[in-house]
Amino acid sequence: MSERSTSRRPLGGGPLGPGAVEKPKDFKGTWGKLIAYCQKYMPAVMIALVLAAIGTALQIIGPDKLKEMTNEIMKGLPALVNGVPIASAIDLGAVGNIGFFLVAFYAASTLLSFMQSFMMATVTQKISKNMRAGISEKINRLPLKYFDRVSYGDVLSRITNDVDTIGQSMNQSIGNLVTSVTMFVGSAVMMFRNNWIMALTAIGASVLGFAAMGITMSKSQKYFVRQQKDLGAANGHVEEIYAGHNVVKAYNGGKEARRFFEEVNDSLYDSGWKSQFISGLMMPLMMFIGNFGYVAVCVVGAALAMNGAISFGVIVAFMLYIRLFTQPLSQMAQAFQNLQRTAAASERVFDFFDEEELPKESQKTNRLANVKGDVEFRHVQFGYTPDKTIIHDFSAQIKAGQKIAIVGPTGAGKTTIVNLLMRFYELDGGEILLDGIPISQVTRENVHEQFCMVLQDTWLFEGTIQENIVYCKPGVTNEQVVSACKAVGLHHFIRTLPHGYDTLLNDKANLSQGQKQLVTIARAMIQNAPMLILDEATSSVDTRTEILIQEAMDKLTVGRTSFVIAHRLSTIKNAGLILVMRDGDIIESGNHKELLERGGFYADLYNSQFEPAA
Repeated sequence: MSERSTSRRPLGGGPLGPGAVEKPKDFKGTWGKLIAYCQKYMPAVMIALVLAAIGTALQIIGPDKLKEMTNEIMKGLPALVNGVPIASAIDLGAVGNIGFFLVAFYAASTLLSFMQSFMMATVTQKISKNMRAGISEKINRLPLKYFDRVSYGDVLSRITNDVDTIGQSMNQSIGNLVTSVTMFVGSAVMMFRNNWIMALTAIGASVLGFAAMGITMSKSQKYFVRQQKDLGAANGHVEEIYAGHNVVKAYNGGKEARRFFEEVNDSLYDSGWKSQFISGLMMPLMMFIGNFGYVAVCVVGAALAMNGAISFGVIVAFMLYIRLFTQPLSQMAQAFQNLQRTAAASERVFDFFDEEELPKESQKTNRLANVKGDVEFRHVQFGYTPDKTIIHDFSAQIKAGQKIAIVGPTGAGKTTIVNLLMRFYELDGGEILLDGIPISQVTRENVHEQFCMVLQDTWLFEGTIQENIVYCKPGVTNEQVVSACKAVGLHHFIRTLPHGYDTLLNDKANLSQGQKQLVTIARAMIQNAPMLILDEATSSVDTRTEILIQEAMDKLTVGRTSFVIAHRLSTIKNAGLILVMRDGDIIESGNHKELLERGGFYADLYNSQFEPAA
């Protein structure tokens, strides 16, 4: 069990906990980061937006052509002279030409819109793909201390929900915003071109829409931010409870888990309902404004037509223009709503990208090669948090090929020493040397290559048994895999499976905890690294299997420097050196016989295993 602190921030993300309303960050700043991130795709985006603007402009010309068509038809209708109808002929050729141009304009507009949609869908999916890949690469560059304070579910929410939100919103919103603005401005220009009085009437009726849109946007933004954070909190909680489902059941923790989930779910419902309801007011409000403008234009147009100031065709054109003019308001409102959602999701993604990374090591040229296994700890100091030091002054010298056992009570710092040896965490003071070279002078990957590990918590991925054993080790033969499985006593069990070594391991795989541990031990054998770390490796197996594993481990440790962490002291009797830790320091060292003869802390620990319960 790791000695690091198990305290974590509330699942809602941040000190306020789930459901807390955080002040939204800079909307423009977040979008500035997003634009900078998508910089190489901006030419394609700009071309798509230009196509969208041109396609919209072609639609705007339509009502003006309809006005001309209406006027041509009106010219050909019978006129009254002294109450007597005078027959007139409609110029069908002129009407046909106008209709041909209308069809051509609308067809071209449809084609350009299709091209714009295709380009934006392609670009946004590439951006989403790169963003997911970036998050995956970022995870590999983050120190382990980040995951000590952030739930895995919250990280998963950023790579799934937040990235999907960004991709979908960008695909739908940016193009709609450009077409809406183009439609809005173009319609205004065409209305003023036809008649300024009716244009002012239409604009005056739509001013209310602008005011409503501004108020609604200011009210809904904070709820979109909270909605994304609550979604991450819900994912984090579900992931944790599902991973520890057996523990939750065993301790009757279902009610508490359900209570907390309902709290987070209620908060998500509240933020989602408020954001959607407030932004949802846009559409009916804009429809009312559009209908109001439609009535106003008809009334004013009728009055102007009666006075002969405009033709009937102008009224027909304005009846269409007022729709084209007010419709973009609701579309812009919807687009801004999606842009707000995108900003909220982008904040979480870029906050993740801005997390402190492990220092880069490209400048390090030293490299560990042909490692013998000499290890030295020089006055090592470390704490998982600056205010709590766990390792105070740890010093030890281990010779190549030695089997080192690290023992002590829970919280003494045993696993922490191994984490520091592997450079999972950086030292606060002192240094660790491998073959006389400080591990801080070589890359982490080079340090990791020198070790194979078997931890208390087993980890298997979805794949065959053979793939789980070989894991990232090139050039492994089937014979080597079988030999490793025979050494740990797993071969017979695997042969009883229907597909043998090709049996697929997943959530439904019927392997006991001990059998899973045997797979990880076989994996360590296959890695064949010069040094070995066993952190409570036999804690999950029965006594008979433990004896078999101990025999296999004895063979495996021959010629290798081995670090064994164990609570059952009977398993490390044959260790060449036993380091006894308490409160982050070595208080005793020696072999099993020497430490028992001293009658100190180790002897007390060892003898306590055989004391009968009171």
